[in-house]
Amino acid sequence: MTVTMSLAERLRDFIDIVGEANALTSADDIKPYLTENRGLYHGASPLVLKAGSTQEVSAILKLASETGTAIVPVSGRTGLVGGQVPREEGQDVLLSLERMNRIREVDPVADVIVADGGAILADVQKAAEAHDRLFPLSLGSEGSCRIGGNLATNAGGTAVLAYGNMRQLCLGLEVVLPTGEIWDGLRRLKKDNSGYDLRDLFIGAEGTLGVITGAVLKMVPRPRGRQVAYVGLASPDAALQLFEKASQRCGSALTGFELMPRIGIEFTTRHIPGVRDPLASIHPWYALVDISTSDSPETAETMMQELLAEAFEAGLVSDAAIASSIAQQDAFWHLRESMSEAQRPEGGSIKHDVSVPISRIPAFLAEADAAVHALMPDARICAFGHLGDGNIHYNISQPVGADKAAFIARWREVNAVVHAVVHKHTGSISAEHGVGQLKRDELVASRPAIETELMRRIKQAFDPAGIMNPGKVIG
Repeated sequence: MTVTMSLAERLRDFIDIVGEANALTSADDIKPYLTENRGLYHGASPLVLKAGSTQEVSAILKLASETGTAIVPVSGRTGLVGGQVPREEGQDVLLSLERMNRIREVDPVADVIVADGGAILADVQKAAEAHDRLFPLSLGSEGSCRIGGNLATNAGGTAVLAYGNMRQLCLGLEVVLPTGEIWDGLRRLKKDNSGYDLRDLFIGAEGTLGVITGAVLKMVPRPRGRQVAYVGLASPDAALQLFEKASQRCGSALTGFELMPRIGIEFTTRHIPGVRDPLASIHPWYALVDISTSDSPETAETMMQELLAEAFEAGLVSDAAIASSIAQQDAFWHLRESMSEAQRPEGGSIKHDVSVPISRIPAFLAEADAAVHALMPDARICAFGHLGDGNIHYNISQPVGADKAAFIARWREVNAVVHAVVHKHTGSISAEHGVGQLKRDELVASRPAIETELMRRIKQAFDPAGIMNPGKVIG
């Protein structure tokens, strides 16, 4: 039953749950929570609640359900699809888990780590490292993004090829439902066939079904040997052939394979301090190849040298640099991970986070380039990403000298032609960033009717009052 009360009364009751010190009410304090990184979405809210425990989250959602108050969960606020931004009407209450940032337990025997939903990814990585383990999710935002948000968006990152995305890295969850009920699913079982997998419903749901307050995460043994190479290539097709050879030769030791265009290297070396091109000669395309082995550095080095020797002999590789130190390995990856940031100084950028079957990446790139240039002949296409798992960040920078606002105004038009090519190649319009507001309508329009209907039924079953992150994912 919905309880009728004034907005001021409702807000007072919410504040009482977390205490005055953990509630933001001034416009200046709330402002950083009202937009996403690219400035595409702006919202309004009268209140930010910083919950300190699962019980406080439970009390907040119980009150929200009773009063019909919409709740927008926020994690590290690094998302790129507007999933963390409240609506413009200014009635949504923001629920932050930034105080819930504990590492609850590390169990190196079972290779699991239990963390709060608000734990920062880098802190989880460090906790695993302290026990000579690896938590393999790695993102450019790992110093500020949080586990709950990583799970809610089913984050991928640079190591999906070897370790999978967050869905594969999570064994169990603790979730607060919209009613305030707490589901304690913090199981550590690698085998559990007892009915529906509730965990997988919440992973990737972007806070529309409940709030993830805790998680059991998988760790893996730390690699004993690692080698990274930066390779010059003539084309995406050559990169694909190199990937095939690397997969056959290295197997599970191949932990990363990234594709980068020349324009991306130019943007990055131009705008990111300290970044330089590792190769003296210029190439149309580049690959970053990362090999990790369980025994020794010598094994990784030998494996990389043999792979590149075979690739040179086959005419696939024009030039290559093998990292000679850990610092150089990090520098190679820093170049790749800075590519998106390096587009900002070049003006407006229309971005796409898509995936297609790996074998179709060269065809996708050629057809998408042709479609975009038919719309904008001078557009600068910077397509890069995780070739090893089919995820391409197909980003388009504005023509030199163009008006930024006029360029960005064509976002939907450009999306339509790029996503048409994605659909032709049986791909996905959302590979790792989620749906949020940005892709909600297109998701509904592009998926089979029964699929979106099933999603709506799930939403209705978990959140009949419609209070959880309204307007996101499925509407």
